[in-house]
Amino acid sequence: MKATEIESSTTEKQAELPSLIEQFTSHDGVHATDIPSLYFVRSSNTTVPIYQVHEPALCIVAQGRKVVILAEESYYYGTSDYLVVSVDLPISGQVIQASTDAPYLCLRLNFGPHQVLDLINEPACSANSSTGSRRGLYVSQTNSLLLDAVVRLVRLLERPQDIPVLAPLVIREILYRILQGKQGESLKQLVMTGSHSSRIAEVIKRIKQDYDKPLRIEELSQLASMSPSSLHRHFKEVTAMSPMQYQKQLRLQEARRLLLSESADAADVGFQVGYESPSQFSREYARLFGLPPIRDIKRLRVDQDHLQS
Repeated sequence: MKATEIESSTTEKQAELPSLIEQFTSHDGVHATDIPSLYFVRSSNTTVPIYQVHEPALCIVAQGRKVVILAEESYYYGTSDYLVVSVDLPISGQVIQASTDAPYLCLRLNFGPHQVLDLINEPACSANSSTGSRRGLYVSQTNSLLLDAVVRLVRLLERPQDIPVLAPLVIREILYRILQGKQGESLKQLVMTGSHSSRIAEVIKRIKQDYDKPLRIEELSQLASMSPSSLHRHFKEVTAMSPMQYQKQLRLQEARRLLLSESADAADVGFQVGYESPSQFSREYARLFGLPPIRDIKRLRVDQDHLQS
């Protein structure tokens, strides 16, 4: 296929994807679909930063633009890019381009390490061999082959009877296209048994499991079969933060969730997520979210009321 034909095909798919997503998103919010791992996101307005622990997923913006913040790093992506999160990461995301006439529309396809491992174990399938960043989150340029597979996956929602048989095949193709991308090596390394990145992924699981307990670097080093200095270096390479900073993000995001969902005392919530000092909890909470716990939750509830009115 000639370069002009490839460019034309990409443009056609980029134009088709928003109209397909709009069929299944009549209002703003996150929309589950008949394909269990596939979700659509719609927003008619730009948003404030939304904090979450993002699980492994492919995200493709069909319309609008977004920025994701990981530690001190900013990742901007729009209709010509895709974002891959290959390990659980505490991030904030903000829609920066959206309107009533042209809402932000995004597709999110969750995936598990086993799906990637199943692919790279195929003799005929190898990821791009370039030695780039091992970061567990990256933005790359969308191409016509990936877009074609994504559009076919979304079209399956118009024929639900085909989903059980065809959706797994198309999802496999999508993951194959990601692995073949310029930064596919970083995804490959995170699932390859024995690689530095896969051992860091195990450490991340342990920190998530015991986020409210004291962080014991010696135990995490043994789990990863690394020295403490090597653990810090490789952990930061994958997550852009230290193990301690990662745990702190988990604690504070969980504290915010608890404060929003329960009428709990801020100090009690701080203790629940592992803080021994209420003043330290309040100080670190304000550093991340911009306001102390009680004032932040009041602001969030006012914002929610405005959205619902």
